[in-house]
Amino acid sequence: MVSNKGRRKRLTTGAVAVAAAGLSLGAVTLGGTASGATGAGAAAGAGRHARPTVVLEHGAFADASSWNGVVADLRADGYPVVAAANPLRGPASDAAALRTVLDHVKGPKIVVGHSYGGNVISEAATGDSDVKALVYVAAFLPAPGESALELTGKFPGSTLPDALDPVTYEQADGSTATDLYIQQDKFRHQFAADVSAKQAALMAAGQRPVAQAALEEKATTAAWRTTPSWAVVTTEDLNIPVAVQRYMARRAHAHTTEVAASHSVAVSHPRLVADVIERAAHATVR
Repeated sequence: MVSNKGRRKRLTTGAVAVAAAGLSLGAVTLGGTASGATGAGAAAGAGRHARPTVVLEHGAFADASSWNGVVADLRADGYPVVAAANPLRGPASDAAALRTVLDHVKGPKIVVGHSYGGNVISEAATGDSDVKALVYVAAFLPAPGESALELTGKFPGSTLPDALDPVTYEQADGSTATDLYIQQDKFRHQFAADVSAKQAALMAAGQRPVAQAALEEKATTAAWRTTPSWAVVTTEDLNIPVAVQRYMARRAHAHTTEVAASHSVAVSHPRLVADVIERAAHATVR
């Protein structure tokens, strides 16, 4: 577990700089251009400029409430925040839904995606000049032609398939489709091992299913190719293996922060996630 009283380590080329307390000991920031400011410091720096709106997109097996701790920290630091509802039906249609939110929010924006939400923001933010930075939180950063399912299996380590509870149903046109849940008795271990048992039980009961087809649908665009990106990589993740997260983050040249956390890092480490978002804002919004 990460100590909130410890110091955060940040790796730079050929040296290790110890940052001020505020992030947990297990969090390591990779990439020479990433700022080491903690929440209060980042907010103070961002205070010299207009704060962008932070738009949060949740992923599979979750809902917008998974961002509650992050929202509270960002608002305390003066950031306007919108936590969008993700239909979890497929990257193209979900991105279309997210674009209605992005179009409604005026001015500069930082767009954040968790898990499968990374697929969605990568498509929704493409070509949007008001999106100044993308933040991927234990998330997929697909290239065109890649799916979430394909990326998950690129390196070993995911135990998600054995924890799934598939539900097949008939659609209005007579065809069948399958929704995927995580079995409730396996939810905490699989998805939220560093969250309290009480909180994990609530998350399991309220989880939103993802369409199996959504995880199989291939990306068509990649906003991270043209928009500065940040990534929170979770080293104890059982959904998206850490090797997969590192591979995608390196490919995107993302400013990367690693933390010993489960897939539910936004719930277990909201301050850390908020700090990364604020660093992205401070670096890109002038």
